Amino acid sequence: MSLNRSPQTHQSLIERIPKATGHGVNHWLSRLDDGPGLLRFTERVNWLRAEHDLPHSFAAALVHEADLRRRASRA
Repeated sequence: MSLNRSPQTHQSLIERIPKATGHGVNHWLSRLDDGPGLLRFTERVNWLRAEHDLPHSFAAALVHEADLRRRASRA
């Protein structure tokens, strides 16, 4: 599943995460890395929501950011 958000909307969500959650983006990306190793986008979003009580929009933005960074590191 891919996001249907503009890059600007995604960036806005990423920038708001520290204030909204009390933790920076790198903290959340580490949680994803240390999590149960789910592969599907929706599974990882739902895990963040259930395990860490994150709103759907922030969880989806974090999973998308993790995927973007992973792709960038491979290039």
